[in-house]
Amino acid sequence: MDVLPVPLPSAKMAAVEKRRLPVAQAANFTGSGRPGVSRAAATAESEEDFLRQVGVTEMLRAALLKVLEARPEEPIAFLAHYFENMDLRSPANGGAGEPPGQLLLQQQRLGRALWHLRLAHHSQRTAFNNNVGVAYECLSARGRKKKPGLDGRTYSELLKRICRDGEAPEEVVAPLLRKIQCRDHEAVPLAVFRAGMLTCFVLLEFVARAGALYRLLEDPGLAVADRHVGQAVLDTLEGALQASDDTTPARYLEAGSRLGPDSLALAMDRALVAQRPSAPMTREEFLEKAAALFIAKVKPVG
Repeated sequence: MDVLPVPLPSAKMAAVEKRRLPVAQAANFTGSGRPGVSRAAATAESEEDFLRQVGVTEMLRAALLKVLEARPEEPIAFLAHYFENMDLRSPANGGAGEPPGQLLLQQQRLGRALWHLRLAHHSQRTAFNNNVGVAYECLSARGRKKKPGLDGRTYSELLKRICRDGEAPEEVVAPLLRKIQCRDHEAVPLAVFRAGMLTCFVLLEFVARAGALYRLLEDPGLAVADRHVGQAVLDTLEGALQASDDTTPARYLEAGSRLGPDSLALAMDRALVAQRPSAPMTREEFLEKAAALFIAKVKPVG
C-alpha cells in the first residue's frame, strides 16, 4: 500500500522559509552588517574607474606634482590657486568668439599663463620648462572657429606683463623687448616662447642683483654713487660677461656672480685713486647700463 506524502501545514512552511532567509543573507553580508569583501572590492574598483575615466585621478596627480615642484609655504592655498587657474587650459573653454568676451577671455588667459610661469624658479630647469609648456598651451587655446596657436601679439603682451610685474624700470627692459618680440600676426613656436620667457625672468633677476650692487656703492645721504666708482664696477661686470662665450641667459647670472669681492674692491680702489670731479651716477643710470651689458649678449628673435 503506497504511502502518500503528507503536506506540511502552511505555518510550518513559513517557519522553514524564515530560517532559510537569514542563511542566504549571511552569505552576502559580514557579521557587522556591511557588504561582503567581493561586493566592497567591486564598488571600490568601480569608483576608481570612474575617477580615472573623468580625469580626476590624473588632475590630482598633476596638482600634487606641482606642490612638490614649488614646495610652497602654504600648500592648501597653493592648491586652491592651482585649481582656480587651470580652468582655461582647454580649448573647449575658448568659445567666446566675439568682443568684448574674447578680450576678457584673453586677459584671463594671460593672467593664468603668468601664474603658471611663476610656479618654479627658472633655475629649476625641468619644472620651469614644464610650466612654460602649460602656459603656452593655455595661451594657444582658441575657439571652435579659430585654429590653435600663439600669435606674436599675445606673446609680446605676456613679455610686457612679466617685466612690468617684475618692477623693472621701463627704460631698462624696453631694449630687450624690442630684441625678442615677434610681429603681431607672426606664429610663435614653443621654442621661441620658452627662450623669451627665460630671458625675461633672467633679466629681471640680473637687474635686481645690479640694484643690490648699486646700494653698496651709493652714498646713503645723497642716494647717488660716485660716477668713477660706478663705471669701474660696470667695466668689471662687462669683462666678466664678455669672458663667457655661452649664449644661455642663465649663464649671464653666473658670470656676474663670479665677480668676487677682491676684483670689485680693486676696481673701486683704482677709481678712487684716480678720482676727478664729476657728476654722480644715479641708480636708474647704473641699472640701465648694467642691463645694456646683459641685452647685448641676447640673440634677437629670428
